[in-house]
Amino acid sequence: MATSIPNSMPTFSRGQSEKGRAFRALHERSQNEGNRAFAIPNPWDIGSARLLARMGFEALATSSAGFAYSMGKRDYGVTREEMMAHVGAIASAVDLPVSGDLENGFGDAPETAAETIRMAAAAGLVGGSIEDATQREDAPIYEIAHAAERVRAAAEAAHALPFPFTLTARAENYLYGRNDLDDTIRRLQAFQEAGADVLYAPGLSRLDDIEAVVRAVDKPVNVLALAHLDLAALEKLGVRRISVGSALARAAYGTLLRAGEEMRAKGTFTYAEEAVNTRELGAMF
Repeated sequence: MATSIPNSMPTFSRGQSEKGRAFRALHERSQNEGNRAFAIPNPWDIGSARLLARMGFEALATSSAGFAYSMGKRDYGVTREEMMAHVGAIASAVDLPVSGDLENGFGDAPETAAETIRMAAAAGLVGGSIEDATQREDAPIYEIAHAAERVRAAAEAAHALPFPFTLTARAENYLYGRNDLDDTIRRLQAFQEAGADVLYAPGLSRLDDIEAVVRAVDKPVNVLALAHLDLAALEKLGVRRISVGSALARAAYGTLLRAGEEMRAKGTFTYAEEAVNTRELGAMF
């Protein structure tokens, strides 16, 4: 059961306010300001966050799955308290704006989603996402009216903060085998009406479907990167933000698994040829 926190407003730093404004501005760039779309990578721990920050990205987003794997757990296996400690550590480790993957807000009730947003802001985030997945096998997606109420409560909490906190509302149909574009669009439109700042339907893979979503809403759209997609093509469709979810964490774990299998099965260590030099890593940290 989610725990409540006081409604009294915590103190936020000037730096967090500046990050909040900078993050919001990334979603509002015009054509004459360069690329309108931006890629936002998803680190899973402090080390990966600092490396990505040094590479020149403009913002970072956390990955609930990546974090869970680093804890030796399945996705959705961490508590809200563990998640807040994690996102706070990421936000304090870098100078970039950080948005958090806050799952479904860690509870069914709208007020629980609102509490999660307030806690995320207090932890140092300047953005966060709330999804419409229930984590129940018998009914994996919230009914649309209830889902919208949850977004409304989260948006009210976000917009009551003394700095811009960018709320992303996620429609999870495609991640749960419900490949219903019309319903997904209706949900995103309801979330827009409820006050979400960014809209996101992870799992969309067809450019035509992505374009239909962008045309159907008036808020910035985030797309989950897939191997056959690229930023330039998505930008032409009007997409504003491209995130990678747990892909970076899974790529790193894939390398670990292949290296471990080579050692176990072959007794060889050729994987080390691709390893980053310790001096190079030391310089980055």
